[in-house]
Amino acid sequence: MNQALQEQTVASEQVFDGKLLKVFRDTVRLPDGSEALREYVRHPGAVVVVAILDDGSLLFERQFRYPLNRVFLELPAGKIDPGENILDTGKRELREETGYQAAEWTYLGVMHPCIGYSDERIEMFLARGLAHVGAALDQEEFLEVTSLPLEGALSAVMNGQITDAKTLVALFWAERVLRQGR
Repeated sequence: MNQALQEQTVASEQVFDGKLLKVFRDTVRLPDGSEALREYVRHPGAVVVVAILDDGSLLFERQFRYPLNRVFLELPAGKIDPGENILDTGKRELREETGYQAAEWTYLGVMHPCIGYSDERIEMFLARGLAHVGAALDQEEFLEVTSLPLEGALSAVMNGQITDAKTLVALFWAERVLRQGR
């Protein structure tokens, strides 16, 4: 890591402690010796799953997202529970939200969606060999499961129907893997 760019924490204060998010305000020492404030959100992390049906289409969800007051088309995803293995999170979320289990899992990588104000990371998986076993949505979760062929999903990105960052990045990785035939 380039030490000339490093910031050092001088003081840290938690200003909000929510069910999902924790907000901090830190004083940091900048590389030139001066101080500045940094406000950021601590997030437990999440997993997103690109699930491929036997016909080659991908599983998606339509879900209302309160902060933006609209329904989004996105890939199945959910937060990592404390101490939970990321693959277990992916399996749990795929089953709970879509009703599918997968026989084969491929790790695609990690993304950081909001580096300017959050430590959130989203781990990405590709899931194949799907079998429908029935959904088990969380009590406060309402969504519709749908599917799109890869080309349809990429078109939905280009025409603005899919704008969710985790979905965009996971589709980018999945397209690469699928086009290479892996």
